[in-house]
Amino acid sequence: MIKSWFASLANRAVALVVAFVLVTAVVVASIGSALSRSELEYQAHRQVEMIVGMVTRDLDQKLALRRDVLSHVSSEIPASEALLQNRARVILRQQAPLLRLFDALFIMDAEGELLAANPLDYLVPSFNASERPYFKAVSSQLVPIISEPYVTALEGRPGVMLAAPLFDHRKRFTGMIGGLILLDGDNFMSDISGIRVGDAGYLRLITRQGVVLADGRDGRVMVPVDARQSSIARAMEGFEGTLRDESDQKMPTITAYGQMAQVPWFVAAVWPETDAFASVNRMRDAFSWTLLSVLVVLIPLAFWFFHRLLRPLRDLSIQIYQRHTGERQMPVSETGGREIRNVARVFNMVRHERDEILRSLAEREAFFRSLTQDAPIGIVHSNILGRIEFVNPALLNILGETTEQVTQRYLSSKVAVEDRDAALAGWRRALTRRRFYRGRLRLLTTRSPGYVWVDTMTSVIELPDQTLGTITIVRDVTREMRFEQALREEQQRADSILDVLQEGVLMVDKAGLIRYANDAAGEFLALGDDCIGENFFETVVFRYDNHKMEPEEFQEGDEIDNRYVTLENSQGLVYDIDLTMLHLRRGEHEERLVFVLRDDSERRREEERLSWEATHDALTQLVNRRAFTAALLKALAEAPHQATPAVLMMIDLDHFKPVNDQGGHLVGDDLLKRLADLFQSAVRQSDTVARLGGDEFAVLLPGCGLDRAEALAENLRSRVEALKVQHDGRSFGVTVCIGLTLVSAGDSGPREVMARADEGCYIAKSRGRNAVVSVPAPPDDTGL
Repeated sequence: MIKSWFASLANRAVALVVAFVLVTAVVVASIGSALSRSELEYQAHRQVEMIVGMVTRDLDQKLALRRDVLSHVSSEIPASEALLQNRARVILRQQAPLLRLFDALFIMDAEGELLAANPLDYLVPSFNASERPYFKAVSSQLVPIISEPYVTALEGRPGVMLAAPLFDHRKRFTGMIGGLILLDGDNFMSDISGIRVGDAGYLRLITRQGVVLADGRDGRVMVPVDARQSSIARAMEGFEGTLRDESDQKMPTITAYGQMAQVPWFVAAVWPETDAFASVNRMRDAFSWTLLSVLVVLIPLAFWFFHRLLRPLRDLSIQIYQRHTGERQMPVSETGGREIRNVARVFNMVRHERDEILRSLAEREAFFRSLTQDAPIGIVHSNILGRIEFVNPALLNILGETTEQVTQRYLSSKVAVEDRDAALAGWRRALTRRRFYRGRLRLLTTRSPGYVWVDTMTSVIELPDQTLGTITIVRDVTREMRFEQALREEQQRADSILDVLQEGVLMVDKAGLIRYANDAAGEFLALGDDCIGENFFETVVFRYDNHKMEPEEFQEGDEIDNRYVTLENSQGLVYDIDLTMLHLRRGEHEERLVFVLRDDSERRREEERLSWEATHDALTQLVNRRAFTAALLKALAEAPHQATPAVLMMIDLDHFKPVNDQGGHLVGDDLLKRLADLFQSAVRQSDTVARLGGDEFAVLLPGCGLDRAEALAENLRSRVEALKVQHDGRSFGVTVCIGLTLVSAGDSGPREVMARADEGCYIAKSRGRNAVVSVPAPPDDTGL
């Protein structure tokens, strides 16, 4: 029924008009929807980014304010151990205004015992915080901290502790003052849950450890997030920005992430796309109903119009049939539209010319046969069924047969079985599509080895209204095939040799298009077997002495022999390469460039290893005296410009020789390595720890200040004193003498600073060892 309906030209025209209207409407609507959606998506991205930025900055400011206020209060509290034990509650009552910033305040002693709480309802008797991560961080780092979220002892409510250390007049740690922010309390943390993005969007506050602090979707806190979501996992690794999140297949969202500066937390703003693009969806629905209404009116009108327009064409078809059967002797009427009149005119002209063509056909056939008799190439004529009707002598010579043996046989019977199917398919395509068919195949022959290779070209013989068959030209190419096979074998041998080489070998033309590349070259370019035809200069970047080598340096420059360069491919992989480049047929049209790429990574890694060994101590992996002196020189150069001066700490071990004598050098080496690990873990990442030789160590503390350095040195001294190494049932340990001094702009060089710090070590030894001594820097008279 469908085929019958579409057989009508009028129905096809109606379908075409409807399809055109539909396609045009859909395209216009799609483009408009896409543009609207793109603009809305851009605005949505900007909006969630702005909200995340504002909330992140606000949270950072509020946390920084509370930490700074708590740090200031801790510095103003006289915090001797006795005073804390006796007046902790009075001190907290004096700090009652802080409760506007915190849900509760606490004071704990150096052992973690809770001494006082404000409000008093939050005082947990006999509570000890020594195992709490926030207390460990404050007591070890001796700086104000903001803790990770944890479950408090206050009925299991989740919270975050801001804590600051308390010191006595000797700068000894005597306890801490802490401010608690409850995640489920009525404070700025819970306000995040009430912020909306659009109508259905919400905010979430999450730690990089994957713990929810505030959730505007369901209000739950202290629950783990689903780290399998790719966007959450990226944010936990430090990602900032906006992306389309499809983790929730039912409701894709636009999600923005902002990392906080004060703590390892991040804010996520989530806006469902159904809410963000609601206006576009409404416009799409309205457009669909409008289009349906237009089609309801358009289809009946189009049917009436096209049936009326094509009525002359139906009359023409009747006249053509009558003319063909002889019922009509006069030419067909040329009426109707211009196209219909043209069809009628052409039919009358073709009908007249047909008779002329039939009269001259016999003459042309006779001329064709006489022309092909002496042709040097084979020619065969077959009818539309594929039977041979004519063969010239050249083809008979190729086949080794007579005219009688070939005529009226199927043309495919002379083709080798292996090539017969492909030849038949090509011959049929030429016959049905009126196109040339070219192919290379084997024809059966009576000569040894039983077949010959030939190139064939088939064309259709046709009249304006009839196909008469095909004409095929055949050329013997057996000798050419032998030469081509020999060339291919030589090429395969050359390719096999190049493919087993570890060096990458490739050849490019003057424009940079790759003409050949072995397997090793394909690995360097990260293109595999598909690199032929790629532009070599667009695929890789060479750098020599921090200079990018441009294509002109290869195309116009001299040949290159063993130059050490770096190669970066399209996937961002970087290789250390020993590069050789040669010119072939330079200056000619077919000029080629040959590149040889040798992997030089092993030699460069060896150089990096030797460089590292030259600046580090082999036993402790710390920097050695040479590297430490360079760092100290840099600190001296920066000293005039630093607001907080750097501090040099010299560390000399006490009683280390008995460890070697009694426990052996292996025990002594083990103790030195443990001490090195202890020093590294106790200082900041920006600090430089070195072993100067034997049992002498040094630490450079940039931007530290002497007060903080003394507290750190005292912490180091106590930890070294507690460190013991067990061997054969005996315990071995050492103490340290530590000398401190500021790195002053008035110092003439590293030797002067180190001598001053060494003086502190000598004073400590003279006082009985196991002590920390600070040596003041000489007055800075550079301004005089």
